[in-house]
Amino acid sequence: MANRQPAKRRLDYDLIAELVPPRSRVLDLGCGDGELLAQLEQHKGCRGYGIEIQEPYVIKCIERGVAVYHGDMMEGMSFYGDQSFDLVILSQTLQQAADPVKVIREMLRVGKTAIISFPNFGYWRVRLQLLLSGRMPVNEMLPYAWHNTPNVHLCTVTDFRALCEQEGLRRAVEIFVVPPSRRISAALANWRAGLAIFQVETK
Repeated sequence: MANRQPAKRRLDYDLIAELVPPRSRVLDLGCGDGELLAQLEQHKGCRGYGIEIQEPYVIKCIERGVAVYHGDMMEGMSFYGDQSFDLVILSQTLQQAADPVKVIREMLRVGKTAIISFPNFGYWRVRLQLLLSGRMPVNEMLPYAWHNTPNVHLCTVTDFRALCEQEGLRRAVEIFVVPPSRRISAALANWRAGLAIFQVETK
């Protein structure tokens, strides 16, 4: 019988989990197969709820015992009252949102704080690939070709910081990672980081 390969862990899950206080009430947008929520429930005693639009992932959430709403994230959040959650997570999905600003505003309506991770389009490897090949970059953080990508609003670390200023948001935590797993300082993060994680709050 062939050895079963362990599932590849999402790069940002452990770092996000470190930001989540024990016994928090958590909403995970675009929660995928529920891996992060299951991790938070098991190891931190959190009460987790997910929103996921893809039916195969919803089925996997249910199999894990994760409470999940099958549908669009904006529609799903509309059912919750103000400050229903301690925090709301959006992990590597912001760039797929039709209206990222509206999503962030709604996250901070239903949650006291928001944790958002996204691939940094300002990463030097992305810039170099575009410069040398003249084609849209494809890498671990951006694995799709231009014609089939769900990413419609790619941004850089500098772009996101500017958006926070525009929206009057406090950047409580900033974490930057060089794939596959090396955490780096904030120095020149717009150039050096392949993945960014921000915890933001209303000022």
